[in-house]
Amino acid sequence: MRVDFNVPLDSNGAITDFTRINAALPTIQKLISDGAKVVLASHLGRPKGQRVNSMSLSPVAPVLAKKLGVPVLFLDDCIGEDVESAVNHLENGQVVLLENLRFHKGETENDPGFATSLSALADAYVNDAFGTAHRAHASTFGIAERVPSRFSGYLIEKELEYLGDKTNQPERPFIVILGGAKVSDKIMVIDKLLDKADTIIIGGAMAYTFAMANGKKVGDSLCEPDKVDLAASALEKAKAKGVRFLLPVDTLTTNALDFDAKTLGETQVVEGDIPDGWEGVDIGPQTIALYQDAVAGAKTVLWNGPMGVFEIPDSSKGTFAVASAVADSDSVSIIGGGDSVKAINSSGVADRVSFMSTGGGASLEFLEGKELPGVQVLEQD
Repeated sequence: MRVDFNVPLDSNGAITDFTRINAALPTIQKLISDGAKVVLASHLGRPKGQRVNSMSLSPVAPVLAKKLGVPVLFLDDCIGEDVESAVNHLENGQVVLLENLRFHKGETENDPGFATSLSALADAYVNDAFGTAHRAHASTFGIAERVPSRFSGYLIEKELEYLGDKTNQPERPFIVILGGAKVSDKIMVIDKLLDKADTIIIGGAMAYTFAMANGKKVGDSLCEPDKVDLAASALEKAKAKGVRFLLPVDTLTTNALDFDAKTLGETQVVEGDIPDGWEGVDIGPQTIALYQDAVAGAKTVLWNGPMGVFEIPDSSKGTFAVASAVADSDSVSIIGGGDSVKAINSSGVADRVSFMSTGGGASLEFLEGKELPGVQVLEQD
């Protein structure tokens, strides 16, 4: 079973966010209860084909064992004779976790030999790692071509239901909230969602590129001057389609940002142009009220990307206010992966949203309408 245990670890190697582990539990529990010998495979980080101790999956095994209520055997590799021997000696209902797949460069290269070695461990293959379904790697694509029975797990089914069905035929009004740093990362999604959404709300550093497209000055704010034309064409398309397109009307700015120390210098709320020497770090109070009002009447909300530098307490207010508005709304609320999930978890309202995607890049590509290799290969008979 391919899982996504690419979890964040602190400097002591302790897991700081359990979202992805929790998301895989229902499928693992089903396999255990059906008496399967469960072999779990995942990557963690980008070790680039080298064994990197700080990217070992070993911290996951005891956490997973506690959550499942059964022992989880951890193996210090993912292929080879010792691994095959350990797997062959498993009893029905037992669980084993393999070491980081990406310690072998054959994983990301979808190397046929590596995929064949992985397939030697299984009679059936289940993919429940939505976060890597947009990659044609050995454990998401190559192995599926070599194992006779292949299935999607409950998580991938749920991801496709919420990111697919519930956004393709949304209950209306359908509000899309997009934040994060780059217009270039989200422009394809914006383009696709302009055909479906009633309102699109923009926050984060993306907003400064849109501000430039509207002829405003953005000071030292993070922006993409070379993507101003893309932003302008999105605004034009929204206008032509009658989609309400909300941009910040005021911005929290600072003259000094230290991300590592989690501090801001002086701050001021600015309407209109942002002066030189100052940068936007969050949406302002008027924008918060505007966005809360827009979200309040929604029946479907899709949110991908924070409203500002939410990791710093002094610039987290906009993101957390929008999170609370989404949680308070009487809507099907779908949270895109990556920073959006981190933001929802930090804001303390994670238990009040309908669905949190485990895939950052995968959820974006799926919303763009791209086929995901790791899903496509499961659908072949």
